[in-house]
Amino acid sequence: MTVLLKVFTLLGGLAFFLYGMNVMSGGLGKLAGGSLERSLKTMTKNRFAGMALGAVITIAIQSSSAMTVMLVGLVNSGIMQLGQTIGVIMGSNIGTTLTPWILSLSGVNGTGWIQLLKPENFSPIIAFIGVVLIMMCKKPRKRDIGKILVGFAVLMYGMTLMGSSVSGLEDSAAFTSILTAFENPLLGVLVGAVVTGVIQSSAASVGILQTLAATGQISYGIAIPIIMGQNIGTCVTALISSIGVNKNARKVAVVHITFNLIGTVVCLCLFYGLHAIFHFAFVATPINAVGISAVHTIFNLFTTALLCPFTKQLERFANFVIRPSKKKETYAFLDERLLGTPSIAVGEASDMTVKMATLARMTILSAINICQSYDVKVADEILKHEDELDLYEDKLGTFLVKLSSRSLSIADSRKVSNMLHTIGDFERLGDHAVNLRKTAEEIHDKHIVFSEDAVKELQNLTNALTEILELTIDAFSEHNLEMARHVEPLEQVIDCLISAAKSTHVERLQSGKCTIQNGFVLNDLLTNYERVSDHCSNIAVSLIETSAGSFDTHEYLSEVKEGGSKDYTDLYHAYTKKYALQ
Repeated sequence: MTVLLKVFTLLGGLAFFLYGMNVMSGGLGKLAGGSLERSLKTMTKNRFAGMALGAVITIAIQSSSAMTVMLVGLVNSGIMQLGQTIGVIMGSNIGTTLTPWILSLSGVNGTGWIQLLKPENFSPIIAFIGVVLIMMCKKPRKRDIGKILVGFAVLMYGMTLMGSSVSGLEDSAAFTSILTAFENPLLGVLVGAVVTGVIQSSAASVGILQTLAATGQISYGIAIPIIMGQNIGTCVTALISSIGVNKNARKVAVVHITFNLIGTVVCLCLFYGLHAIFHFAFVATPINAVGISAVHTIFNLFTTALLCPFTKQLERFANFVIRPSKKKETYAFLDERLLGTPSIAVGEASDMTVKMATLARMTILSAINICQSYDVKVADEILKHEDELDLYEDKLGTFLVKLSSRSLSIADSRKVSNMLHTIGDFERLGDHAVNLRKTAEEIHDKHIVFSEDAVKELQNLTNALTEILELTIDAFSEHNLEMARHVEPLEQVIDCLISAAKSTHVERLQSGKCTIQNGFVLNDLLTNYERVSDHCSNIAVSLIETSAGSFDTHEYLSEVKEGGSKDYTDLYHAYTKKYALQ
């Protein structure tokens, strides 16, 4: 019964450890926010910068496995190339070395203030501070810090439970006999790989080894192969994540496995070769938590230094193992594996939405241009682009809804909200481009010619519409709130210009200067122009309101129009003067 209770305690401790790790990594990821995604774009072009980034991100999300899964998703989406990921993978192995050093503080000995360095002694204080921050603070950033502290405290409590579960095993003959079997290096590597692969956390498996080392029955000779095997075990997650992805993405898993396998084989051969010559006395010496941390760090640093000059060869080997297919490689539209690291997912979704916005602007401007000078090729491209915009809305909408349910920082949550509110408007711009294309085709086929006054009015309106499109898309792409505030005054001016154009058309119709057929076509143009400017207004207001943490379009518009906003009034008069017909 005592043995069964110890097993339950060990499993419970492992559960607390893994849960605490999950809470802590979630909080760290939220604090990092979109900075991780921005760094990926700029730092992965350089091998050493990529290594540094890999280490930093792994420390932030506390999982080299999650780091590799994220890279698989990025390559599968076509966002990164295989070569860019190799340095990041190497750096992630270095990033995993921090956690064991923190866990090794449990072995600190001494009296007085030195005892406070032991995690089991300072964890309650950290937990208390964390709970206070979560319950008392209103700012999300401080609450995230609280979650990190509570997660760390739970993690260390799990380590303490695992330690208590193995106390007394040093006197167990059965336990000692089992450990002697691990003196076979190959068996040690296998056990380290299997345990890490099952729990899918190298930090947890290292923590278990550090706990067992507290019994004094784990020697350096037993621990070293197990630590090497743990690095191989982390590849299991990458292997699983590579199922169902394109060939380029599967190569990321190949590089990860190859890197760790080569490192393990070289280090095993080198260590035991030197041991056979020099007969290292420390091999039979009991290892402690600090020793495990040191071995883990030395192994990862040595492996990275060894293979760093051979990144091109690793890439070639991955290309050799997974041969390119004759078919053109297809990429996933925002691979759902990115959802595992929400801050990265938000950044990539934002980039994709900017591409959608840019495509919408180009499509509308093309449609406006062919109304003046019809081109069959451009007309066909408008239909193609409208289909692409429909696909963007469908895929982005699905991805963003799933992303919105994840744990996000307040800034990332506002970005997701803004994107969800605006992708529909970008898609509708494509619809109006198709409407304008149809009108342009009618003008061309029926040889419709507008009066000189109508042409002047349309050209003036076209200039205003082009400016509001440029303002809106640039404001959204650059997240420029000042630019976004220019959109609504210009939209009101466009409404006035359209109203005036309709009135003067009626006058020309009554005087016989215009035909009814021309009037129908002109009305279609004006209606679509008005709708386009309305969608621009929606996008700008969404950007302003979500950035402020609210979304009340009616209240905002009432405030700027009826509240006598000086900025709005000044801009409105400026645009009225700019687009006044002489």
